[in-house]
Amino acid sequence: MSATETKSFFARTRTAKKVMVLDLGFLGDTVHLLPALWLVRQAYPAAELHVAVASHITSFMECVPWVDHVWGYMRFPRHATLRENFQMVSRLRREKFDVLINLNGSDRSSWLTFLSGARERLGRLPDDGGPPFWRRMFTAHVQHPFGEEPVYVQRCRCLEKSGFPFTAPEFHVAIDPENLRAAEISGADAGTYFHISPFTTADHRELSPAQLVELIAALNQKFPDKKIVLSCAPTEREQKKMAELLALLPQKPWRVFAGNLNLMQIAAVIKHSALHFCGNTGTLHLAVMTQTPTVTWFWPGPGLRDWVPVGEKYHIVTGTNNPGENFLGNIATAELVRAAESALSVR
Repeated sequence: MSATETKSFFARTRTAKKVMVLDLGFLGDTVHLLPALWLVRQAYPAAELHVAVASHITSFMECVPWVDHVWGYMRFPRHATLRENFQMVSRLRREKFDVLINLNGSDRSSWLTFLSGARERLGRLPDDGGPPFWRRMFTAHVQHPFGEEPVYVQRCRCLEKSGFPFTAPEFHVAIDPENLRAAEISGADAGTYFHISPFTTADHRELSPAQLVELIAALNQKFPDKKIVLSCAPTEREQKKMAELLALLPQKPWRVFAGNLNLMQIAAVIKHSALHFCGNTGTLHLAVMTQTPTVTWFWPGPGLRDWVPVGEKYHIVTGTNNPGENFLGNIATAELVRAAESALSVR
């Protein structure tokens, strides 16, 4: 299909009555989908809008009440079985979607798109071009470079190239105040605390326990009016690491959430913090979504520009892994404190 035909995708489908946006990504992918999803919602105001995401984060989608139906697809803690994939395809075909949009480009989501039976199917060409038959899975495909801008911008540009009305990417989300109260934090506490997500999915992306203790002590000294809140994911690995970190701290933080909050509750805690600290992990994307100033330590891996937030609120400090060391190195604690001062100045 030519670029001209791709550009006409929205014009051909603007009267669609039922639309599916199929992504199947984890938390970061799904947060970065939201601005594009909003463009789809605006483009098809009268359509029934569905979205499919990984099943373990479907609760997160309560922040977008303008989506009519949220589907879950098993990806964690295990992959969907053959039977579950057949069930997914069967359900997709029963719905008889007029339009299915898949800007993910993965093999699994591409096959589900192809087998969905949707009349019009828009896909994003994978970075490597995909297998020889990839283009046949879609009625239109769009090409946009990876790795040059944040993922949420890339996805909006894909829609623009497909003829959708374009506006600057924005996160149109609603977080129920009850989520903050569930964390035993009141509205009056907003802006009085720093939130820290100290862990990621791998040690080499994290600050060492000793440096985390040093960082918390430095923050307490530099910002004595700010309380400390720590949180981690509800996994055995992170909960164990949290217990070990707490044992090293001379005083207990104001609040500790060791995997006992859901995604929307964590989003509320981040939104109302004065500043969010983390590595390259899901809470970074929640901070971007809620426009919360951040200080982030990054491991310089591939795809860095896809996930590094852009804007004066977001301060990125990149480290390296020294030989023989398990944790992220070459980041001075003083540099993180200076980044915090800069981030706070533009709140």
